[in-house]
Amino acid sequence: MSEEPKRRLLDRIGSSPTYIAEGTQIVGDIDCKGPLIISGQVRGKGQVAGALSMTTSAVWDGDLTARSAVVAGRVTGALTVADKLEISATAVITGPVTTPSLAIANGAIVEGDVVVTSGKPIVKFDEKRVTTSEIE
Repeated sequence: MSEEPKRRLLDRIGSSPTYIAEGTQIVGDIDCKGPLIISGQVRGKGQVAGALSMTTSAVWDGDLTARSAVVAGRVTGALTVADKLEISATAVITGPVTTPSLAIANGAIVEGDVVVTSGKPIVKFDEKRVTTSEIE
């Protein structure tokens, strides 16, 4: 029997993610050996060996490297992703983006060069997730 697909973010991220909660501000470089979930603010360089998830409230000011990433917040600096990068409709990225696989939602803002190293086409999609702010 085949393994069930991992649909929830925490299922895909794996075990023991590091959280930076909304309202938290960190100044300094971050070297994370596993997955990282950000809802707060970081100013500094980042090296994430696992999956990176940035919520709509997340802000990163500095160069950032991750194995894979889903970005819904703001990044100012170079963003380099080794595997797959998904940019949500609420994302604002100011700086160069480099990745072998890119999916970008309509409405996302990327101000900088985008390099897809695999030569695969960029996948564009309409965001179908509803946030709580859209419900109210």
